[in-house]
Amino acid sequence: MLADELRAAFKRLDGQRAVRINFAAGITLEVTKALLIPVEDDGLLKLTDGEREYVVNPGGVAWIEIELPVAP
Repeated sequence: MLADELRAAFKRLDGQRAVRINFAAGITLEVTKALLIPVEDDGLLKLTDGEREYVVNPGGVAWIEIELPVAP
């Protein structure tokens, strides 16, 4: 996947939803309460859970799963 494609998929992450990223190498990353970090000078694709930042290599992503929003 391309970084722009992932940014488009992640743009609705609001800190209330979890995302699971599965990489082609068989590794899974799950970020609860995920937020997309806006593009910074380094141009890297980053997510945060408010405690850590996760740098995602878009070329290694096989598929993603985004938790549905909770109904009010």
